Amino acid sequence: MSLRLGGLVPWSNVDYPGYQAAVLFVSGCPWRCRYCHNSHLWKPRPTLSWETARSFLASRAGLLDAVVISGGEPLVQADAVYVSLLEIRALAFRTALHTAGVTPHRLTRLLPHLDWVGLDVKGPFARYAAITGKKQSGDSAREAVEILLESGLSHQLRTTVHPDLLSEKDIVTMVTELHAMGASGLTLNNFRSLGCPDERLCASYRPWLSPSLAEELKAIMPDIVLPEL
Repeated sequence: MSLRLGGLVPWSNVDYPGYQAAVLFVSGCPWRCRYCHNSHLWKPRPTLSWETARSFLASRAGLLDAVVISGGEPLVQADAVYVSLLEIRALAFRTALHTAGVTPHRLTRLLPHLDWVGLDVKGPFARYAAITGKKQSGDSAREAVEILLESGLSHQLRTTVHPDLLSEKDIVTMVTELHAMGASGLTLNNFRSLGCPDERLCASYRPWLSPSLAEELKAIMPDIVLPEL
């Protein structure tokens, strides 16, 4: 089974914090998050073969630190991702994964072969369906967060915030939930219009972080990372 890819970024210093990495984008995602900036990867329409990507990675061995598998949603191709991770590690790269945790049991299988995971938390678990367009997606996400936290693997939990999708109350609820689960940190990112398929969201975005909200969030989770006010 070969990994079906929708693209490759040859160099990034932001997708795996602290490391110089190449980023592979898996084709396909079962969720339909309204703010997604990679909506062109929703449908499984591969444009790059794993063989081509592997050849490129081999040429960068010793020059880059790591390879990040992103998406789309890598867990939809978990078997192929598993095989690819073994090959990537054989090239002496560190390995990282970007995921929303859509299928937690598949995440469990991949964790032993990863050095770091960036897990997207969409909001309070009860609000997931309104954001992803999929029922029970909040249950899957909760389980994925639990699995990741229990694994002890280096990771980053992060959330994209658009005030039309997440109210101040939603954000406080989300941070409270994650803190209760044992999360020590969360990175909140502002919505970006680039690639977003929802024109209404692009037009309606506005600043959402106030000094009072920032103070409340830091009181719950001191190591939370917030956008600049």
